[in-house]
Formats: sequence, C-alpha cells, structure tokens
Amino acid sequence: MSSAYHNPVLLKASVDGLDIKENGVYVDVTFGGGGHSKAILNALGVEGRLFAFDQDEDALANTLGDKRFTLISENFRYITQFLKFYGIKKVDGILADFGVSSHQFDEAKRGFSTRFNADLDMRMSKRNQISAYEVVNKYSYDDLRGVLFNFGDLRNANAIATTIIACRETALIKTTDELKDTLKKFLPEYKKHKILAQIYQAIRIEVNQEIKVIQEFFNQVPELLHQGGRLSVISYHSLEDRLAKRFIRTGQFEGEPEKDFYGNIKVPLKKVGGLIIPSKEEIKLNNRARSAKLRIAEKL
Repeated sequence: MSSAYHNPVLLKASVDGLDIKENGVYVDVTFGGGGHSKAILNALGVEGRLFAFDQDEDALANTLGDKRFTLISENFRYITQFLKFYGIKKVDGILADFGVSSHQFDEAKRGFSTRFNADLDMRMSKRNQISAYEVVNKYSYDDLRGVLFNFGDLRNANAIATTIIACRETALIKTTDELKDTLKKFLPEYKKHKILAQIYQAIRIEVNQEIKVIQEFFNQVPELLHQGGRLSVISYHSLEDRLAKRFIRTGQFEGEPEKDFYGNIKVPLKKVGGLIIPSKEEIKLNNRARSAKLRIAEKL
C-alpha cells in the first residue's frame, strides 16, 4: 500500500463505526490507497472477508496481499452486481469515503487540481468516455449553466457559461490554464482559489456522474446489509452530505416518506450517534480532512 497515495480521513472513527465482527464480510467501496481497507483487515479474523472497489486504474498498484481481500476494479455503483459474482448477497458493513483522493489531486496530468496546468480531463477512470473537455467545449448553454449552478453553487453560473461558450466559438478550450484564462474576469485575487475550486468541483462531478453514482449506491445499501449491519459514510461537500443525511433519515433523496395510519414512517436505516468531524489535530496533519463529515447508520 502506498501511504502517499491517499491519507485516510477519519480512519479510526469510520472503521470503529462498522462495529466489525471478526468473521464478517465487509466492503470498502472507495479503496484508494488502501488505508481504510488495511484497518478493516486488521480488525477481521481469519474467516473474515473484505471486498474493495475502485474505478481508478492507478489504485490497483496499492492492492493488499491478503487472502481475505479482493479488489474489484469497478465503480461502486455496480456493488450488488459484482458482489453477486463472488457469491456475496449480504454483507455486515460498508464503508464509503466519497470525493477525490490525494493521489488524483497531486497527479498533475489528471486535471483535478487548480495548482497545475493539464489537459481538461478530471476522469476518475480512463474508461469514462466523457472528460472535462467535452463538458467545457460541447455542452449547451443550459446544460453547462446547470452543471455550474447545481454542482458548484455558483450564483453567476449563467455569466460563466456564456463566457465559456463565447470563447470556445473562437478557439476550443483544451487545458486547465486556458479555462482559467477564459474565466479570469470572474477570479478576483482575494477569492480566486475558492471560485476555481467551485468551478472544478462542478465539472468534475458532472464528468464522473458523482451524484447519480452516490444515489444508485445508497439505493442498494439496505438490501445488501444484514440486519444490524453498518454503513459508514464520509463526505466532503454539502451535496454529498445532504444525500447521506436524508437517505439515512428517510430512505429517499427528495419528497416526504409515506406514513402509516399512526403517522410513523418506515425507514431501512437508523442513524448511529451524531455527525463526526475531524479533530483539530487531524486537520493540522491532513488539511484535506478539514471539510470531512462522517455519518454512521445501521440496518433495521
């Protein structure tokens, strides 16, 4: 395992939240550098099993040499399908650490970071047919505006979309530096990095269909977990956290759940404890932990 690949966030709290049984079956749906997986394996007995998912081909280099461990090079939206392939219908716990790994941010050519110039890519898997280039250069005004507004919380999304479309009619925008140059009038120095982060986040979420993937994943969790099984979810921005919070509370993402004659709602999960955030010490050691939020739930 490469510790430089990704420094796992809220490691102890997220793994403790699984309440691991020594002979249980667990899933780490966001393997990355393997930090959370290694901690889960350390808590398992010889009969325990751990499956991990990661669609990023670079993560395969971090696989763990343990007969109890299986790394599946796929998007976790397909969790049920691939677990069935291995004969697994129910599990005792699932851990998800949403967001981008340190490795993806630090690998300049991937195009995730505002620090480097790179081709407009932002794909978490090279198998993904849509890259940031397609979003920036081929999306219609309405679609581009929607991406920037819904996924980046950019109040001036209409003006940014208009500027991108006007620029690309003269010359296609091929690199992150070209995108920054196109949008420089929206990037005052005092909040340049914050606005760029919002723009990059919006495009990245669209490229990787992150919100849709998370929704598909959550919808499979209740059927996958044994009664009493645990879900441990780490999110990094409000879009992810709202999905996690609402699904744990109501079992759905929008609207109000149906109530029975007595006004009770039937939900598949119950929350365990309250919201957990990193300590000041963890944030000092790993600045990328600063926005992390951990929620834990149990199958009823």
